[in-house]
Amino acid sequence: MTIWVDADACPGVIKEILFRAAKRKPLRLVLVANHNIRTPASPNIKSVKVEHGFDVADNYIAQHVMRNDLVITTDIPLAAAVIAKGALALNPRGELYTKDNIQQRLTMRNFMEEMRSSGQLTGGPAAISQSDRREFANQLDRILVKLEKNQI
Repeated sequence: MTIWVDADACPGVIKEILFRAAKRKPLRLVLVANHNIRTPASPNIKSVKVEHGFDVADNYIAQHVMRNDLVITTDIPLAAAVIAKGALALNPRGELYTKDNIQQRLTMRNFMEEMRSSGQLTGGPAAISQSDRREFANQLDRILVKLEKNQI
């Protein structure tokens, strides 16, 4: 199993949680970004630098993800692509994207994109809170336990 991280938009505190998990468990952690990402010295952890450009990191992850891998991303279209391949998608706030909720998330994303492009919405998401960190860590642990037991 590999955990893929859309690292351009992943908060540092979430990366730290993932680094600890990769050291604890026998799993690969791959951070993909269009710039160099520093990672701890570990045979399980690596970073991949891709070219600059729109969705280049997302496309790399979508091409390389395998069934039952886990992708950490805030990008809804990427989440939809990995779910279609039989992988799991989790956002940095601990929300697990599923076949049951991804279409609704895509619809909402597209609506918000239209609102932003018309100038009606500005600003981005709120900063990651302590409860977001806890929810992410708890959800990650639940996923890893299920994967260990082959329940996913």
